[in-house]
Amino acid sequence: MDHYILEMREITKQFPGVRALDKVDFKARKGEIHALCGENGAGKSTLMKVLSGVYPYGTYQGEILINGQPQKFYTIKDSERAGIAIIYQELALVSELSVAENIFLGNEPLQHQLIDWDKMYMEATKWLKEVGLEVSPGTKIKNLGVGQQQLVEIAKALAKNASILVLDEPTAALTESEVEILMRILRQLKSKGVTCIYISHKLNEVFAIADNITVLRDGRTIGTVKKDETSQDKIISMMVGRELNSLFPYTNHSPGAITLEVRNFSVYSPDNPRKKIVKDVSFYVRQGEILGIAGLIGSGRTELVTSIYGGYPGKNEGEIWLDGRKVKIKNCEDALSNGIALVPEDRRRQGLVLDMDIRKNITLASLKRSYNIMLNENAEIRDAEFYVDKLKIKTPSVEARVGNLSGGNQQKVVLAKAMMTKPRVLILDEPTRGIDVGAKYEIYNLINSLVSQGVAIVMVSSELPEILGMSDRILVLCEGRITGEFSREEAKEEKIMACATGGKASA
Repeated sequence: MDHYILEMREITKQFPGVRALDKVDFKARKGEIHALCGENGAGKSTLMKVLSGVYPYGTYQGEILINGQPQKFYTIKDSERAGIAIIYQELALVSELSVAENIFLGNEPLQHQLIDWDKMYMEATKWLKEVGLEVSPGTKIKNLGVGQQQLVEIAKALAKNASILVLDEPTAALTESEVEILMRILRQLKSKGVTCIYISHKLNEVFAIADNITVLRDGRTIGTVKKDETSQDKIISMMVGRELNSLFPYTNHSPGAITLEVRNFSVYSPDNPRKKIVKDVSFYVRQGEILGIAGLIGSGRTELVTSIYGGYPGKNEGEIWLDGRKVKIKNCEDALSNGIALVPEDRRRQGLVLDMDIRKNITLASLKRSYNIMLNENAEIRDAEFYVDKLKIKTPSVEARVGNLSGGNQQKVVLAKAMMTKPRVLILDEPTRGIDVGAKYEIYNLINSLVSQGVAIVMVSSELPEILGMSDRILVLCEGRITGEFSREEAKEEKIMACATGGKASA
């Protein structure tokens, strides 16, 4: 008989007018890595909030068992005492406090009712060693990278004697090397009997780390499968409820004349005006073509495309040509007036005003060109509704707050804002970061639609399968220089990685 450390039986959770969870079953064994997959809105986060006590006992129906014993979690503290720790995508660390203070925040070791600092630092050192993080426990959190902060969160969970560790999109902001470190730590924890619940949209990571996979859709359990007995295509089908012909619905394009040409373009660091981040880069993109730009984090991709759009704080030099005409772009307004639009890499900080409604976010970049001096609110509503319908943005109204939308729908609003400017060149920086498979597929189809209308697309992505799956041509950047260029037919993952790491691609 199988022994499960965690069982969640027929969990049902309702909000006004919405059944977020409908008799969901989920169970995990001791010492396994169990992936939880599903589109945004499938119920993954709600289920984990039930487990952690964020939604206390009595606000949902169903039963939670730990080692076969029924549990009633009224608070987060209750779930922590039962050995449950959750690490959210937005890390819950205090930047001005030290690593040790964060690890024991709210659980400080005391001696004579005072904090025992020696014991705190000694214990923190032990837990940092456990997760392989070689930093002083006195280091302030603000001085650590995101990957290091994530390991502090895991150390914090282990210090609370967590036997069930939940990680929600743990690699969303990590570099490839940091992802590898995290994977290694999770495998070590697994070998010590810790159960890890791994929530992610990145199926390549899920298949690299998980033992079993449970899929939720529309608040229901679709099924649990062994990783070795399934495939990414099958998991995607379970997630979206339909067969996708291909994860990347590339269509053959017929590129026209050169729309955008960048010549000898360099970008300087805003902190050090003599340091070049992008070094003498030249490239072009044609009408009706997708140009993919690959490279590791720190290679200069974002600095390059943001500078072309006029939005990077560091100075730049070089030439930008549009339709055979040299243009000067000093700011974003210049870019928009010349037909260049940007979907930035961080939609929440750079692409949206979260407290504003969908209508205002969509029309924000087009007010001057679309409505002249007097803002016509009826026309603005009509335009916003057109794009909500065209992009299939799930919302009850264009007056709904954009911050309340799922990640995929927020990204569609950013895309709608760019599309409304009627761009000839659309720059997409990480266009599908942090969104689910179904929403990605819809965005890829929108990109194809724009290309068919003659828009020139420049797409930056950290996901190599996305670059390979959607691009007509691919440029590779390493340390601010172009180190490779490939046609769709020539491009291979190994070739791109060789160029991205400073090597040479073999034929």
